[in-house]
Amino acid sequence: MDYLQLFLGLVLLVVGGEFLVRSSVALSFKLHLSKMVIGLTVVSFATSAPELLVSLQAALSGFSDISLGNVIGSNIANIGLVLGITAVIAPLSIDKDFYKLNWPVMMVLSVALYFILMSGMQITRSEGVALLLMLFVYLWILIKRAKKERGSEPEDDGIDEGLSKASNFKITVWLLIGGLALYAGSEFLVGGAVSLAKGFGISERVIAVTMIAVGTSIPELAASVIAALKKEKAISLGNLIGSNIFNISSVLGITAIIQPIAVKSKEVLTNDIFWMIGFAAVLLPLAFLPKSYQLGRKRGLLLVVAYAIFIGMTILK
Repeated sequence: MDYLQLFLGLVLLVVGGEFLVRSSVALSFKLHLSKMVIGLTVVSFATSAPELLVSLQAALSGFSDISLGNVIGSNIANIGLVLGITAVIAPLSIDKDFYKLNWPVMMVLSVALYFILMSGMQITRSEGVALLLMLFVYLWILIKRAKKERGSEPEDDGIDEGLSKASNFKITVWLLIGGLALYAGSEFLVGGAVSLAKGFGISERVIAVTMIAVGTSIPELAASVIAALKKEKAISLGNLIGSNIFNISSVLGITAIIQPIAVKSKEVLTNDIFWMIGFAAVLLPLAFLPKSYQLGRKRGLLLVVAYAIFIGMTILK
């Protein structure tokens, strides 16, 4: 029954995330937002919805280890699993925004999260507000830079223009399906994970940083693999780093504002967060050594192997 709950939860999160992205993009077209702004803000936030719903549901139910583990594990999975597999399928090119803006912001937020958790063993409401404000500053800089550098709409942004023709009724139905599926999916996933953890004598933290984290990263993994197979550039290193930035600043920020997140397992601060910071930090040397501006198959394989080691060590500890 627990496995069925987990499976149903994951399926509903994938379905809910897809419908939420569709409705959000269609609504953005109705509001006459540019495709660039939609891609940088609306799509990024919508794809973080599964993580947000799961973390919020877990925090409100008193399982804050799942809230933290979900975000930390998802950030590790985005780089080690999603980016690794994508690079193995098709080498990724790296643009200058990677080291000038996206990577530094991800590193600052990752390290800031460590110090926030260390200082009071929780993320308070005021710290949640601070994380959210950092996101708004990042988005403002991102949109300003994108407008200045491009001056026109990007040719290959991965946004379906057909959604601009969607009717108001369709948008409303998609929004309802997306919202209900995400809510039900988070309920099933958290309930099944907690029950499974108790049954096997595994901590909720371990389930969160492994199974739940991979589950909430499935939309990014599926999209990245499909894009790589089609040799499209819609999914890039920047998109995945952006997802990590959103996970820390919006998912933990919003969750903490509604319900402060406490650190219950010391392993979060002695193990998990260092893996997250390590995966983030290693991207810089991987991007420039020995060949600059390309993440090839060998480097992708290295990330996947490192992720497998992380999962193995986490479960066996």
